[in-house]
Amino acid sequence: MELEIIKKLIRKHMPGHEDFMRRAEVAERYYRNETDVLFSKSMEEEQVDTENPLRNADNRIPRNFHGLLVNQKASYAFTSPPLFDLGNVQANKRLTEVLGDEYAKNCAELCVNAANCSVGWVHYWDNGNGFEWAVVDSKEVIPIFDESLKTKLIGALRVYNTIDEATGDRYAVYEYWTDDECQAFRRRLADTVDEGLMYYDMFTDPTYGEPVWWYEHDSGEVPFIPFWNNNIRTSDLKSIKPLIDVCDKVFSGFINDLDDVQELIFVLSGYGGTNLNTFLSDLKKYKTIKVDADKDNPGVSTLSIEIPIEARNSVLEATRKAIFEQGQGFDPQPENFGNQSGEALKFMYSLLEMKTGLMETEFRLGFSRLVRAICKHEGIPCDTISQVWFRNSIKNDLELAQICRDSEGIISRMTILKNHPFVEDAEAELKQLEKEEQENLEKMNQYGRAFGNNPKDPDDSGGEGDEGDEE
Repeated sequence: MELEIIKKLIRKHMPGHEDFMRRAEVAERYYRNETDVLFSKSMEEEQVDTENPLRNADNRIPRNFHGLLVNQKASYAFTSPPLFDLGNVQANKRLTEVLGDEYAKNCAELCVNAANCSVGWVHYWDNGNGFEWAVVDSKEVIPIFDESLKTKLIGALRVYNTIDEATGDRYAVYEYWTDDECQAFRRRLADTVDEGLMYYDMFTDPTYGEPVWWYEHDSGEVPFIPFWNNNIRTSDLKSIKPLIDVCDKVFSGFINDLDDVQELIFVLSGYGGTNLNTFLSDLKKYKTIKVDADKDNPGVSTLSIEIPIEARNSVLEATRKAIFEQGQGFDPQPENFGNQSGEALKFMYSLLEMKTGLMETEFRLGFSRLVRAICKHEGIPCDTISQVWFRNSIKNDLELAQICRDSEGIISRMTILKNHPFVEDAEAELKQLEKEEQENLEKMNQYGRAFGNNPKDPDDSGGEGDEGDEE
């Protein structure tokens, strides 16, 4: 691709991507519990109540509701990551090997990225020794879609900053990926795109071993896979940010009032002393102070603050409830738990299940593309891909155990073991049960032979004796 073409592409898509990055950075900041209340102007800067000497405290206390809701979704959906079935045991085993040990961690990271940035991205490639894949920072990827109804991905521009170790200069690197190659460019951060963009030799020619600025691949598609957060492609912060800001403001103001009300301020009229130190000394030592009789209305009074506790508690309670309703999460209040039945617990997870279900619909498409890319690289046939998703939630183990016990003789033993709360690996548990049954059978046979009444014992000749007695 010529430099002028890539410059036009960058100028076209970078303004929109910068807006996306600003929104993503705000969501990630809220995920780290760094809300706007920490960065707002102080009370002195805002000149709020500057004439009231009681207003001195400036506490900023963030409440990490966004981080809680995102972590809820990630742990609910990916503590046990999805399993894939290609219809062949060997194919499934090879797929698991390629996905690697970091598969579960990458799934959770994708979920967090999608919740904060509205989309998570997976990039895959051939490192020369095999298939590799990794989660890419969503703020680095600028997708290029066509204008068809299915919005096919026809290009991906990955943008990130790096430092040249030889010169110490900071550069912006641009990797433009298509369905058959990647081309690399870079510019100094101090330069503009029009002036400083140049080719960047970051790859190695497989034939001659020389550094080149292009890289060819045989994926047959752009090796970037989007994992959208929901059907409308928004972040989880958008619907709850105003509520979190209100909660932080009210709660921080409440703590400020508690700090300020501890300081009692004296208002002096006609004080006859020389300075304030004399006033405090006389008050402490003599419990009295001297005032000038010839002054108008001499005396001492105090100022205090009245805190509207009930009103603030009502606001905080209503805001908290709205946050979990709008954020579609599970409010972990202690009064929500107890000896709840299985159906009651399911109802408590209903909003979280709705939000996770929308994400699962989008993620299924992404995982299918990833699995097909692996199968193509490894030469594994995969006509159909079956995905099995799990949920990690609080359950009534006693109720589940009773259901499993009452289901004996109605459904298969394997199905009962898969749903029993104490069983993690149903196949291993079934083998252990068969082993124990075999051991019990052997013990019974040994017991029977000890008393000479085992009909299966080949040394037992009691049968012929019985026939003789009958004759």
